[in-house]
Amino acid sequence: MKIIGFNSPYLVGNEIKYIKKAIISEKISGNGNFTKKCNTFFKTALKNNSNLLTTSCTDALEMSAVLANINSGDEVIMPTYTFVSTANAFILRGAKLKFIDSRKDHPGMDEDKIEQVINEKTKAIVSVHYAGVACDMDKILAIAKKYNLIVIEDAAQAIDSFYKGKLLGSIGDMGCFSFHETKNIQCGEGGLLAINNLKFKDRAEIIWEKGTNRSAFWRGEVDKYNWVDIGSSYLPSEITAAFLYAQLEEIKNIQNKRKAIWNQYNEGLSSLKNTGVGLPNIPYYATNNAHMFYLVCRSKDQRIQLIEHLKKNNINAVFHYICLHDSPYYNEKHDGREMPSAKRYEECLVRLPLWVGLSKQQIDFIVNVILNFYFQRV
Repeated sequence: MKIIGFNSPYLVGNEIKYIKKAIISEKISGNGNFTKKCNTFFKTALKNNSNLLTTSCTDALEMSAVLANINSGDEVIMPTYTFVSTANAFILRGAKLKFIDSRKDHPGMDEDKIEQVINEKTKAIVSVHYAGVACDMDKILAIAKKYNLIVIEDAAQAIDSFYKGKLLGSIGDMGCFSFHETKNIQCGEGGLLAINNLKFKDRAEIIWEKGTNRSAFWRGEVDKYNWVDIGSSYLPSEITAAFLYAQLEEIKNIQNKRKAIWNQYNEGLSSLKNTGVGLPNIPYYATNNAHMFYLVCRSKDQRIQLIEHLKKNNINAVFHYICLHDSPYYNEKHDGREMPSAKRYEECLVRLPLWVGLSKQQIDFIVNVILNFYFQRV
């Protein structure tokens, strides 16, 4: 039997056609026609001030750290259960990180524990929308307003997902998206920085263009461009943008297919709730963009056994995220607070295959293999 992989990048059909158009245009280095098309798409969707394609979500996060003026000694609040890029962007600026435990009912950050770590050095809150499920942004924005903090949304997994009717990534001062091949919309490697607070708009473009005002020069706003700020080479090539735009044109179709797979998992595995195994929880204020479907096993040993059972049946399931507060790099820098909920997800969460192209028969097979594992071992 052919192995059911954890992920398989989905092609909509126009990627190569658009890449050829980009090549024929003789403008392939970046910020050409397809870059502008992608940026326009997101400005319409997010209803914000400006959007800049980046080579990765990691780069978008690094840009957000520069724009937030994070310096040595500043403190930044973020969840411990997240990918290392969330942290690295601010560590590179000299920040001290204050990690927050996960919620008991969801791997995302426990918003009720944010305020207790705020002090005069706190500069920003990074809200990570785990699995595309929104943090409680009203709580986070209220805290940010009270203490005059910048809010950065790590929406790497959260394209086309909403909080109380607002698209994630459009709510904080800035939002950061990923178009890695494992994401709902992908171009191999890519990202986006959404600028929602107008005060960051002009500087963001300069940082994006290696610290120069070259974009203003091309628009005829200055007679020559110069080095005016710090920056780096964050913008992707037109080839990447062309690939991404083909995907964006099909976002509704892609999302409908992913949601159908997610719903089939959720319905097929619903009986596991009686065994103490956790299924994804979607709070009332959030929507589900079907980025991932996961189970929370009863123990680390059970997760090991389940993954091995799936592997024996040619199904590739994975786990991820070692809590950042307990990592070899940051352990000695952490303030010692325990993170029991995050540790539970670290040890017990397992992600199931979810990609456009999985058939109903394949999902039924995966569901049956899992049910067989549990109901023969309860």
